[in-house]
Amino acid sequence: MPNYSFRCRSCGDTFDVNRPMAQSSDPASCPAGHADTVKLLTTFAAVGRGSAPAPAPAPRPAGGGCCGGGGCC
Repeated sequence: MPNYSFRCRSCGDTFDVNRPMAQSSDPASCPAGHADTVKLLTTFAAVGRGSAPAPAPAPRPAGGGCCGGGGCC
């Protein structure tokens, strides 16, 4: 079940709520009982085993036309 972070506008407390995605936009009361809360934007990071290979650099343009190595510039 996803975890959503909220911040209370009344007391400034930040807290998490576990709920189904279908209820992600539902309001949440802070643990101190205040109802004026706002859902925070959270990020997701994936960590895998090992290291991924670096992406290959883009190929350089081949010679041929003007300014592509043809020497006309």
